[in-house]
Order: sequence, then C-alpha cells, then structure tokens
Amino acid sequence: MLSNNPFSILSETISPFAMQSFIIAMVLMIAIGTIIQMIHHKNLTYFFNNAKKAKLSATKKLGVGEKASIIAKTTVVDIGTTSELGFGKRRLAHVLGMYGTILFWISSVVLVFSYTGLDKPNSETWSILWHAGAILTCIGGYWFWFFLRVDVSAEAHPWYRIIKADLFVLALLACATFGLAWSYTQFNGQIGLSFLFLMLFVAANLILFGGVYWSKFAHMFYKPGAAIQKNLAEADGSRDNLPPPADAPEQFGLGIKREEPKHY
Repeated sequence: MLSNNPFSILSETISPFAMQSFIIAMVLMIAIGTIIQMIHHKNLTYFFNNAKKAKLSATKKLGVGEKASIIAKTTVVDIGTTSELGFGKRRLAHVLGMYGTILFWISSVVLVFSYTGLDKPNSETWSILWHAGAILTCIGGYWFWFFLRVDVSAEAHPWYRIIKADLFVLALLACATFGLAWSYTQFNGQIGLSFLFLMLFVAANLILFGGVYWSKFAHMFYKPGAAIQKNLAEADGSRDNLPPPADAPEQFGLGIKREEPKHY
C-alpha cells in the first residue's frame, strides 16, 4: 500500500486536471484567508509599528551579514526545530507533526502534478513519502491532542473539549487520517469505503484550507516572522522595547520544587 499512488488510481474516474485545479484552489484559499485575517486583525500593522519603535531604541546597528546570519540561524534552529518549546515531549510532537505535514503536502502536489495521468510514470518513492508524511502527522497530532495539550494538562479540561482554536489541528488530523484510510481501502478494492473516505478526505481539506481565517493556520506564517524580529531585536539591543534583564539572581523559593511543572 505504501508504494501505491492513490491519486493515479483515482484519475481513472476523475481527471488529473480536476485534481490539479483542486490543489490550486486550496492554495488560493490559504492566500485569501491569510490576507483577510491580516487586514482584519492588523497583524502587519503591528509588526511594522513594532519594528519602527525597536529601530529607534536600538543600541547597535546590524550589518547585512549579521542580519542574514541571525535570520538563517533563526530559520534553522528556532523555526526548524521549534526550540521555543524547550526539550521534551511537546517539542517532539510538534516536530513530528510539522515535518509530517510538510512532507504530506509537498508529496501530494508532486504526485498529482507529476505522477497522475495516463501518460505519467509511477513513483514509489513519492508514494512512500506521501504515506510517511500522513503517518508522521497522525503520530505527532494525536500525541499532542490526547496527551500534551496545554489546557488539558494545566487546567484539567477533558481531552474532548473543542474550541475554535482547535480547528486547525483537528482538520489537519482529519486530512491525514482520512487520506490514509482512503489509500488503504482503495488498495484493497473496498469501493464503497474507499469512496466514503475520499469524500471525507476532500471535506477535511475544504475545512482546513477554507477555514484559514478562523483557525490558527495563518500562525505558521506569523510565528517565523515574530521569531526573526525577536532575535534581531535582541542583537541590536532594542529588545522589542522591553527593559533589560535584572542583574539579581532568580529566586523562586522552595515551593517550586513541590510539584512537577505542568503550567506552560
């Protein structure tokens, strides 16, 4: 099953052009939803105003090379490994989900545009990567959802408590789960179940990409920018207009040792 391209078999009933058009429509939904959210929430206005204030309070002027080095390091370390979460299970779950999702999306595009159609070759490598990406997304996502969510761990809410902020992770998990289920049932010739899971897979994608405005999807674009701006502010001394750290040692008292840290 892992080396099977489910989109290639689907092309016998649905044209590759329709699948390609669907992917392009999802990309447009991301762009439109993110732009509308930025306009409504004034995210860009905040970042630009904050950058202007920081520039006025900077104590050091950074050169092009220094800025490039900081941006590269932030991209590789802070963004690429979600280092802001520290070392632990939560960070590992995020990394698995993040890279699984990236792999799942990229391989979907490659399979549909390059390996789906009557005159197109088959690629076992990209098919395996598609399944591997979906599996990693499920491992990281379900681990996070059932065991590591902040409000569940620290505020004792039940795992099934759902709020608007959960739209992104739940739709993402639905896409990966229904995608795997569709591939499995299609490979085993279960036509009825295959069609059902295909419809659920399409619906999950519509919710995921069509719900960008209401979900945390756009945070994937905001967080890298915020991380880069933060590190640049640390380097030029502006510190995002925050006061410098105190010289006094950190003293928390013995009470901090009485329980395992669960408050993020």
